Amino acid sequence: MCAHIGPMKLSVYDMPATFVPQSFIDKVSGAGCQPVLLPPLPGIEQSVPALDALLLLPGPDVDPGLYGAPRHPETRAAIERDTLELALLDAALTAGLPVLGICRGLQLLNVLRGGTLHQHLPEVVHHDQHSPGDVVFGTQRARLLPDSRIRAILDCDSYVMPCHHHQAIDRLGTGLSVTARADDGVIEAVELDGHPFTVAVQWHAENAEDDHLFRALAEAARRTPRDHPRHRQDRHGVSGQPVRSPADRTA
Repeated sequence: MCAHIGPMKLSVYDMPATFVPQSFIDKVSGAGCQPVLLPPLPGIEQSVPALDALLLLPGPDVDPGLYGAPRHPETRAAIERDTLELALLDAALTAGLPVLGICRGLQLLNVLRGGTLHQHLPEVVHHDQHSPGDVVFGTQRARLLPDSRIRAILDCDSYVMPCHHHQAIDRLGTGLSVTARADDGVIEAVELDGHPFTVAVQWHAENAEDDHLFRALAEAARRTPRDHPRHRQDRHGVSGQPVRSPADRTA
């Protein structure tokens, strides 16, 4: 999973740190996978052969320059991180790695596939319920499309989701299918056509009461054949350690 680099205060220390919120660690490990933190550093895509799945986490806005738009005053982007994570995502998709994107992860996937984003959603839907405050999560209802993977994973037609985002998909990227929408029409989930498992949701699945999406990612990792082309590459990655057994996959 892609880690965040930023300031952190620990005891009397105030320093830069690479970290992932504990909720993601708990969800991934609870699904039976070994979490692997990937700092957004040059060459991050070289870690793909050592992974069994990729989890793209929430974070700052995607740089609008990547989809040819001027920056909105409300956009807060991290250009270098965008470039590195897009390279990682592209390598993972090329290798057939199962991918789950959450919030920013959905937006990165859409931009990688040539799509665009609404940079400030309240101007589009005329309310702020998708992101009601800095530390406050909104609650929206998503309608899940029949015969979609997300519908099968969550086993329902309507899903109440915790959300905290002021951006969303505008023009859909090539090869992506919309599989869930909020009542106001905002795209809440997409899947990549023809890929074994690429699911991305706009909501914060780590704050949901269920862990279905994380378990689905883990199951997809377990189904990846050990003779998959990526396993015929150097499987020692950046850590120099071999991939774990099929019963203890990495994400």
